Amino acid sequence: MRHVDAEKLEKAKLRKALPYIIAGLVAVLLATLIVIIYPPLQPQILYPTEIRNYQGQNLSSIGNVYENAIKGTQFIDQTTYRLTVTGLVDKNLSLSYDDVVNSHQKYQKVVTIHCVEGWSATILWEGVLVKDLLQDAGVSGGAQVVIFTAADGYTTSLPIDYISNNSILLAYKMNGLVIPPERGFPFELVAESQYGYKWIKWLTGIEVSDNVNYHGFWESRGYPNNATIR
Repeated sequence: MRHVDAEKLEKAKLRKALPYIIAGLVAVLLATLIVIIYPPLQPQILYPTEIRNYQGQNLSSIGNVYENAIKGTQFIDQTTYRLTVTGLVDKNLSLSYDDVVNSHQKYQKVVTIHCVEGWSATILWEGVLVKDLLQDAGVSGGAQVVIFTAADGYTTSLPIDYISNNSILLAYKMNGLVIPPERGFPFELVAESQYGYKWIKWLTGIEVSDNVNYHGFWESRGYPNNATIR
């Protein structure tokens, strides 16, 4: 009889505690959902010495160019860095950071990057022309496409005519500052008139190819190979 009474007592205690247990579980669930839906805001990096106006044109902040890299920020050692130019070229190149920056004519240009996610940023870019690097390597006959590779394995491509017929920069500065690691140091491709997934960062390789069917990282996942903004 005592055993039955003890069992009833335990059940009664459980019934009393049950609302509190449920309330606790609901609170934990709600807190988890809030974190998922409204993640904590990360501190925004400030660039107090960046240029914000160029020849009367207002510029976006470097901080307005959002990082959406496939493997997070890449930290590249400038002293050991090499940019390779290979493929359908007369001679393969392996260029140090200084080789790229100090051995070629430098250019400045204000260009707006448009991301498929809906944001855009107008930045003053400084760099060298991609076609100057290709000229150094000597482009062979049959070349159709230029394939770009980044330190994180990201790839994309553009028609060689697009590179040859436009002043496409390989940028090492934005708004007057050396591109910081979180924005693509040492080099970002300023693929003007193309959506942002063509603006490859942390560039390590340029390959001249005849493969017109080549698809890069996002292109092989359904993004159009033709990313021209219309």
